[in-house]
Amino acid sequence: MNTAAPNAAAIVSPQTVTFRSVFAVGEFRALWLAQVLSVAGDQLARVAMTVLVYDQTRSSFWSALTYAVTLVPWVFGGLALSGLADRLPRRQLMVGCDLARMVLVGVMALLSLRDATGPGLLIMVALLFVVTLLDSPFKAARSAMMPDILTGDLYVLGVAVSQTALQSGMVAGFALGGIVVAVLHAGGALSLDAGTFAISALLVQFGVRRRPAAARSGAGGGSPLGEIMAGIRLVFGRGVLRTLVLFGWLVTFYIVPMGLAAPLAAGLHAGLPLAVTTGLIFAAGPLGTILGAIAFSRLVPAPRRQAWLGPLAVAACGVLLLLAFRLDLAASLAVLALSGAGASYQLAANAAFVAAVPPERRGQAFGLANGGMQVFQGLWIVLAGAIAAHALAPGTVIAVSGGAGAALAAALALARHREAAQAALAG
Repeated sequence: MNTAAPNAAAIVSPQTVTFRSVFAVGEFRALWLAQVLSVAGDQLARVAMTVLVYDQTRSSFWSALTYAVTLVPWVFGGLALSGLADRLPRRQLMVGCDLARMVLVGVMALLSLRDATGPGLLIMVALLFVVTLLDSPFKAARSAMMPDILTGDLYVLGVAVSQTALQSGMVAGFALGGIVVAVLHAGGALSLDAGTFAISALLVQFGVRRRPAAARSGAGGGSPLGEIMAGIRLVFGRGVLRTLVLFGWLVTFYIVPMGLAAPLAAGLHAGLPLAVTTGLIFAAGPLGTILGAIAFSRLVPAPRRQAWLGPLAVAACGVLLLLAFRLDLAASLAVLALSGAGASYQLAANAAFVAAVPPERRGQAFGLANGGMQVFQGLWIVLAGAIAAHALAPGTVIAVSGGAGAALAAALALARHREAAQAALAG
């Protein structure tokens, strides 16, 4: 292993940074392809479990709760496990998480073939919880490793490409997931998910260089609780980082259509199988995010990206207000795609966050930020599902969520503007 090999990003000037420059870095290619496969498999599993539970219960609440089970474990993973991305070699951690998830999802596939009701269904949901728990240290390690592989504006473009990979995987997994579930049933979809974890582990193992752990001891002096508290102080003790994290957490409000996809699809009466319509609803937002991320990273100059952060965040949430008007399937998908395009503001937030965090603390910082994001999504989706089941139509619930998010986004945009003004005065 040649640890002194130059990073490809270091020899690419800002004037020549293109998407081709990003893909010229071999380690990034391996991470990117592993991400596409893994995410696509995950969405297959989500569609399979969501449709399976809704088909068994016909309950908006239980359908939303099943989706939330893939988010809530981040409260444990983000706080307790993300620090592993700093204390352990990041490549080995990612491979270990992939292999463990491959085994767990394989067990879920077997259970779905034998007993998809009663205790068997509960065990599958519990295993899904553990699978998601392992996602936290995996993503923390990946996010922390990215600035070591790509630097400068190459990193910003790399994040855009990664977001595109994430959303492409979600589009493929969700859009095709409904068809796969309809043809192969839940067991087949889960088996494919297990296979994607295996391939992802191979790509990371053989496509990414081994690097030593970033930090030999935690900021909390070795105590797990101390390290957790040190991470919380790092992320929330500074106004700039706190505002950026809260911008990231706005996804809570525009992700609600994912949690209510099955009941929303059932209410649209689109004339398609429920699994197919659900998959299309799942896919619309990520498709918009792909287009938005490409446009944002290529058309908006680097010095102007931070200025777009607030307006795009407001748009990502606010456009969902249109779903209060009981639109048909095509119009609903268009609204969800526009919301996803507005979510490209996350690129600017991510770049600013990386610049403000010490390299040896990136894993924990990303883990805490992502953990909180996933936890609030899960809790909000459960609440939205309960309201949709007993009080309001799914489209109305989504519209209310979007309106609340737009108001919070506007408040954060003002806070960000004040912080920028204060920084300019101090400079």
